[in-house]
Amino acid sequence: MSTTRRTRFSRRVPDHVTDELVTVLTDDKTFGFNDLFEVVYENLKARNAVSGGEEMLRLRAYEKLQNLVTRGLVEKNGKEYRGLENIHEASSAHIAAQQQG
Repeated sequence: MSTTRRTRFSRRVPDHVTDELVTVLTDDKTFGFNDLFEVVYENLKARNAVSGGEEMLRLRAYEKLQNLVTRGLVEKNGKEYRGLENIHEASSAHIAAQQQG
């Protein structure tokens, strides 16, 4: 009886939405979601990294922001969000560096 050997290949591409959220929240500013999304959306448009339409991007950004809150990298106070000192841990560059070394 032979066993099937499965190889799993996962190529992780940089997450532009999370990276842009990290970039914007690195400043010591507090943002409401709509203000935060407008800045992130404009930055992504400038980098030509927008796909799927604005409403879909808004949903993805909200989901990723809530994930950052759950991980303890962003503080949520009412409807305001503020990045904490370890917010950079969510960036693709930081994650890639952790996997390399």
